[in-house]
Amino acid sequence: MKDGKKVWTVDALSWRRRNLENVQEILQKKAEATCGCGLRNGLRHTASRELQLFLSQPHHSHFAHHGRPFLQCEWRVSVSMFLAGQFCANYPRYVEGIVRGYRNSLLTGQNYSNLTQCESIDGRPICILLPRMTGLINLLVDVKLQLGPSYGDFLAALPPNPSTSALAGKMTDKLVSEFRYLIAQSTGSTAKFLEYLTYGYMIDNIALLITGTLHERDTRELLERCHPLGWFETLPVLCVATNIEELYNSVLIETPLAPYFKGSLSHQDLDELNIEIVRNTLYKNYLEDFFNFVNTHPDFAGSPTQDIMSEILQFEADRRSINITLNSFGTELSKQERRKLYPEFGKLYPEGSLMLSRAEDVEGVALAVSAVADYKAFFDAVGLSQGGSGMGGMGGGPADGKSLEDLFYQKEMDMSKLVFTRQFTPAVVYGWMKLKEQVRTIPFLKYQA
Repeated sequence: MKDGKKVWTVDALSWRRRNLENVQEILQKKAEATCGCGLRNGLRHTASRELQLFLSQPHHSHFAHHGRPFLQCEWRVSVSMFLAGQFCANYPRYVEGIVRGYRNSLLTGQNYSNLTQCESIDGRPICILLPRMTGLINLLVDVKLQLGPSYGDFLAALPPNPSTSALAGKMTDKLVSEFRYLIAQSTGSTAKFLEYLTYGYMIDNIALLITGTLHERDTRELLERCHPLGWFETLPVLCVATNIEELYNSVLIETPLAPYFKGSLSHQDLDELNIEIVRNTLYKNYLEDFFNFVNTHPDFAGSPTQDIMSEILQFEADRRSINITLNSFGTELSKQERRKLYPEFGKLYPEGSLMLSRAEDVEGVALAVSAVADYKAFFDAVGLSQGGSGMGGMGGGPADGKSLEDLFYQKEMDMSKLVFTRQFTPAVVYGWMKLKEQVRTIPFLKYQA
């Protein structure tokens, strides 16, 4: 006792070791109570890093002085300050912890292996002979069982023997629900970053509405087919348009994509023959805007977010340029029009992009991308390189049955997984979304019921 107050003398390092686990438990319980998800591993990882940084800051140097007496209330106040910084004033760290928890629910390689053995969605009894056991045992091998750990709460509402489209819809609902929760917890530059992730879905929805308007399709049917992540408040307003000119004027006024239309497209461009040109033009403007955002925003410039997203967006820009070139062969798209669709950044820009715009066949494309080792390896693997088999389009050669598109997709997944090796960046949300969109890789989904 000293002046009526109880004091302790605690070594700083010992304090960290003894109390770090307690603080992590507090963070974990708070997050689980907030969102009801299994976020333990993600938040523990983030909490550990954040607490160590917190304790090393100069204004908390009293923890770094060995032998300094401090009151019990000081520990409580300091931990409270840390928690407040994590969950109130520093939402990006909380969002990152949430996403790292979400990552634990992604399907594993074993899940995919089991899915290839499934005979139906709900399952059917089969008999197998287990080693060292007598008799036959009935097992229920079904898709819903394999997806249960990741999507169980959403798949529970499905009727017996549902269609694959209904199953895919429930899996999409899971992604949308989790992403909307992240949006609700984000502020400032992080919220804007997450908003950029929805623009690609908005572009697809706009293209769908343009096509539907040209064919005079039912408004309700069009809205039902729109992707939920590409939904915005004024989307139903676009369906009121009775002709393309009205739709064009509505897009310029009512949607977040208005800047991508201005100066690039007119209502004369919105016809059935040009719909893919419209889509690629919007994606070009979107990617350039996103790239500029992560490289110039004060919160991201010089940060891991800039490094990660710059590489990812450059890859996406190059992939679109290559795909546009390959798909333009045998069409009426001129070389000048083709070049206008290339994003003006990326590893191929500007020399490689110029060579792509002048390419007249697959060998010309392979030559244009040969300066980038990864792309050259892809073309060599599928036999599309100069002097190769000369297969056109996005087909494939001897790369274990994989096409060029498959190799690009595999590269995208590898980059998305590597995002999680970095800290303090909202780019983990991008990586998680790309990995979560694994419905397309589930083999049975191509067989529509």
